[in-house]
Amino acid sequence: MSKHGGWRFGQTSFFLFGRWNFFSHHRNGHWQIRLHSVVAIYAACSKFERYETPLPKSYYQAFQAIEADPNNELIVACYHDEVVGVQQITFTPYITHQGGWRATIEGVRISSDVRGKGVGTKMIRWAIERTKERGCHLVQLTTDKQRSKALSFYDQLGFRSTHEGLKMKIY
Repeated sequence: MSKHGGWRFGQTSFFLFGRWNFFSHHRNGHWQIRLHSVVAIYAACSKFERYETPLPKSYYQAFQAIEADPNNELIVACYHDEVVGVQQITFTPYITHQGGWRATIEGVRISSDVRGKGVGTKMIRWAIERTKERGCHLVQLTTDKQRSKALSFYDQLGFRSTHEGLKMKIY
């Protein structure tokens, strides 16, 4: 790994961009193109997304809220100049664990073109290191119970199924 967070696959570099340097060098509107690429990856993996041009305003509003919140980070993996992976990390203070912080990794998606090439592993390991930098005592994530490959992947990275999570759709 280089000091800038890059890895090499053959002659090509793979980079992870954190929340500030992902868009901060693209103030001329280039970030909007990248956001379109991020939503494209989510849409390819989920029936809940609306991938269209122009993107629905809600995606821009969500990005602006993430960017404005120091406890949310959108992490993007690029291969060449193409977005190939995305994840979001949310840092939450808790009264429990003596007022400790924990991190939640959500929305992990990898482009089908690069699955099985170590991109997901590097992204999750990067996220774990980031949570350590932020002083978290715990990192957690969720995945659908029916995604057996994802469950196995996270297990190999050291995550354990220790709690039963519950969700409720409210719309």
